[in-house]
Amino acid sequence: MAETHADLIAAEDVLLFVNAAVTATGQREFRSAAHEQQLSLAFLHEYVRVNYRSLYSATLALDINDHNCVRIVEQLLRTASDASPEQKRTEGRLIAARLALLPPQRVYRLFRALRAAKVNNRRTRAILRDWLAARPDLGLDAVKYRNGLKTAVRHTHLPFDEGEFGDFLFRPGKRVRYGHAFLDAYRRAHFEQSAIYELPFTVAEGFAAKHGIPRGAFLERIAPRMTRFERLRTQRAGTQTDLDVMPLTRLALYVLSLERDERVRRRTELTGALRAAALRAAGPYVGAWGRVGAVLDDSYSSSGSGVKRRRPLAVALGCHFLLEALAGSYRAHWTSGSDDPLLIRPWGPTPLGSRILDALEHSPERLVIVSDGWDNAPPGLAKEVLRVWRTRLDPDRRTHVVHVNPVYDADGFDVRRLAPNVPTAGIRDAEDLAALVEIAQFAEGRTGLPELQAYLDRRTERFLEGAR
Repeated sequence: MAETHADLIAAEDVLLFVNAAVTATGQREFRSAAHEQQLSLAFLHEYVRVNYRSLYSATLALDINDHNCVRIVEQLLRTASDASPEQKRTEGRLIAARLALLPPQRVYRLFRALRAAKVNNRRTRAILRDWLAARPDLGLDAVKYRNGLKTAVRHTHLPFDEGEFGDFLFRPGKRVRYGHAFLDAYRRAHFEQSAIYELPFTVAEGFAAKHGIPRGAFLERIAPRMTRFERLRTQRAGTQTDLDVMPLTRLALYVLSLERDERVRRRTELTGALRAAALRAAGPYVGAWGRVGAVLDDSYSSSGSGVKRRRPLAVALGCHFLLEALAGSYRAHWTSGSDDPLLIRPWGPTPLGSRILDALEHSPERLVIVSDGWDNAPPGLAKEVLRVWRTRLDPDRRTHVVHVNPVYDADGFDVRRLAPNVPTAGIRDAEDLAALVEIAQFAEGRTGLPELQAYLDRRTERFLEGAR
């Protein structure tokens, strides 16, 4: 019995960390400051790494956010002496596979952090060498991430100090021209305006300002070199082509950034794009979830913070359209009482208890609650409703209830829960909903460490197989 109890505690610790790694980014939230988030997250990483190192590294195979991926990789490389040879082999494969998926600017920042920490062991050098070798165009990296690439090369003593790359990085001005198109365009852009439009957008922006080129003229001419996200960021109205390929949560953020009148005017276009993105995210599970009810939080706290504006509301909006795609039949209940998801805005209190009652009245097979967990109208009603429903009205669990929370609670070292008998999972992107509902089963307190370990082993195997 003691062993079983220890397994349950370990499973709870790891799940708590997974929830944090999905939602927390160390940035200010609606109810907590950035330093509180950072201290709380730092403690969790240290605690789980020391006590459950193998499980800690296995979370790289889950849908955790980039901030925590980088932090896990850094911690594993900084503490290599604490790992067994078998752990090192597995960690190396996981790190390589995860770095290949991360945005390059995050990887270069990671290498700067490792240099500051004086981590330069053989494994770190090998990982960096392999990652750079797999980059599609080092000339692009040399122009776009110049300082990061210089730092990485210097720290690990890689053979990049010869030839034109070495001259570009360490001996600027030595060559009259470069063979690589990006390197030569960067050289010419200092004195030739036409060369600006041969560079990546983020690099060309600085040169355009230096040469005093009008913003409108610059954006029009650089458009062919911009990514779809850059076009949406610089143009108020995205083209239909841009919207058709955007991920669901990013698209929801874009929709919420528009004024009400523009949303009304573009209702057909925006709704169609959101539904198409939801269908892509649902994949083969379209219509497979049966009768689904949803309680979606659009209270004032869903406005997020200055650095994560409307993020919780965007997750709720994305989940709404994804659940609509997953369900055979679907009913949505917004905390504001709104029946028009395209026009939602963050306002008012959070009457979760009342909305849960409304949703349960229709006896759904699944009830999904998307909220930061602050039930305040009246406080505690949601917890009591869920307790009575589970213990008295539905002890056979005909309705599967799950709560997904997009906000990390720094004080509780976890996402805030609604009720002890309802599994809660952290969520950052709406498109991860189906996978998070799967892992939420482990949060009900009835599954121990062996089952969780087996699940993580399966996810790790699939992740590494996909990387190969």
